[in-house]
Amino acid sequence: MNTSPPPTEGNHEPGHYEIRITGHLGDRWADWFEGMTITLEENGETKLVGMVADQSALLGLLRKVRDLGMQLVSVNRIKTGQTNPNS
Repeated sequence: MNTSPPPTEGNHEPGHYEIRITGHLGDRWADWFEGMTITLEENGETKLVGMVADQSALLGLLRKVRDLGMQLVSVNRIKTGQTNPNS
């Protein structure tokens, strides 16, 4: 039985992320989300896109979503220049 922790290689590198939440955030939250681009989608979701320094910073952003009481829809690491991680 292998009890070693999963590899963490790459978890401390910056990455470009897209975070989707249910509901619309106002522009006043832009500073709180540390430079993430906030896009209000027609389907009622908010899309946050931007560079995240590392996994710790990503968890900090997700805590902010939780603290606002917003429902998390998805979190995707995307390649630079990719606008839709599902394409």
